[in-house]
Amino acid sequence: MLLPHDQFMFAELNGHGDEQNLKLVFAAHEVSVRGHHLRRIETVMQRLELSLLANLPRNQRNLITEGQPVILEILVTKIHDTEKQAKET
Repeated sequence: MLLPHDQFMFAELNGHGDEQNLKLVFAAHEVSVRGHHLRRIETVMQRLELSLLANLPRNQRNLITEGQPVILEILVTKIHDTEKQAKET
């Protein structure tokens, strides 16, 4: 999925332990990223320098050196779908 930098609004990083959650909010989509050491990803996104974001297959995780970002899961949601669900609740 292609999300243009000019539609990026803000990033929010939660969690400090083994697992973190990074929320990237765009004009029409919200991207939730679950993983480790996601601060670097948040920083490059805020600088509008991030060009690709992908999760790492389980069998390749041991190849990553300590302290490097590891993405376990990416979830993309349309914002208008989220707002519609909130109104229905």
